[in-house]
Amino acid sequence: MAEKILEVKNLKKHFVLEQGFLNKKKKIIKAVNDISFSINKGEIFGLVGESGSGKSTVGNCIVGLYKPSSGKICYKSERIENIGLQDKEAEKYRDGIQMVFQDPTSSLNPRRTVKQILEVPLKKYRQIKGRKNLDREIEKLVKLVELSPGNIKKFPRSLSGGQKQRVSIARVLACDPEFIVLDEPTSALDVSVQAKVIKILNELRRNMDLSYLFITHDLSLMRNIANQVMVMYLGQACELADNESLYKNPSHPYTRTLLSAIPVVSAEEEKLKPKDTEVEGEIPNPSNTPEGCSFHNRCDKAFAKCSQLEPEFIEIEPGHFVKCHLYNKKG
Repeated sequence: MAEKILEVKNLKKHFVLEQGFLNKKKKIIKAVNDISFSINKGEIFGLVGESGSGKSTVGNCIVGLYKPSSGKICYKSERIENIGLQDKEAEKYRDGIQMVFQDPTSSLNPRRTVKQILEVPLKKYRQIKGRKNLDREIEKLVKLVELSPGNIKKFPRSLSGGQKQRVSIARVLACDPEFIVLDEPTSALDVSVQAKVIKILNELRRNMDLSYLFITHDLSLMRNIANQVMVMYLGQACELADNESLYKNPSHPYTRTLLSAIPVVSAEEEKLKPKDTEVEGEIPNPSNTPEGCSFHNRCDKAFAKCSQLEPEFIEIEPGHFVKCHLYNKKG
C-alpha cells in the first residue's frame, strides 16, 4: 500500500472583509471551502484552477503561511494545520515541507549573492559548518539545478528569470525537504525555460524521492507529469482523478472547458478534446458566490437543480470524483 506523505481533510480558509464604519455587515470570502485530498510519497499532485480559485491559499495553509478556518492537514500522519511559521512547533517539520513561489525575484534577497542565499538554509537546517564544507554543498546544489558555477557569486539582478527560479529551487533543496509546494513555479517564465525547469523538477523528484503539490492555472502542464489532478473553482473541488482518467474522461463541465481550450498539434489530440462544452460570462466575485453549484451561472449544461442545491463530491468510478448534479443518481 502506498505511503501517504500529506493528507488534507475538509480544509476551509475564510477571510473576513470589513465594510467600513457605517456598514457594519461583514463580507466573507470563502477562499477555500471544504477541500480534501491526499498525496502519496514520491508523487506529484496537480492542483489546477483559474486566478481566484483558491489553489494558492491551499498551498499557503499547508506550509503555515495561513492558519485554516477549519479542517485537518496531516504531514506524515502528524496534525500541522494549527502550526504557524513563527510557532515553536514549526521546527519539527519545517525542514520537511518547503515552498517554491511563483515570482523568484520577490522571494530572493536582492542584497545577497547566490552563494549567500544558499548558505542560510545550509547552516540553519543542515547544520553545515566551515567554509570548505559550505562551498562543497553549494556547488552540489548549483549542479543539481543545472546552474553554471559562475553564477554562484552573482546577485539575483544579474540572473535571468529561469536562473532565479532555479536558485529558488536550490534554496529549498538546501533545507533537505521531503515535500515541496510548487506555487506556479513556471508561470512567469518563457515556454522554453518552463520546459527546462519542469525537467529539473522531475529529475529531482525521482533522484531524491521528493513529493510535490504542483499548483498551476495550466491544465496542459500536468498532463505528462502529475499522478493525480484536482481541478478547483471558487474555493471548491470540481473534479479529482488520476492523470489518465482526468485527461481521457474529463467529466465536470468546467474541466471539459479547460481541456477544450488547450492548443494541440496533432489530429489525434484534436479528436480527444472535449467539443460539447462552453463557458459563459466571467468568474464571480469570491465574496458573492452563486447559490447551489458555484459554476451553474457559467455552465451550458445547467438545469434548475444546479441553482438551488450544492452538488455532492461523488465517486463516478474508482478514484474519480466529480462535484456535479449530472452524475448524482439520487435525482
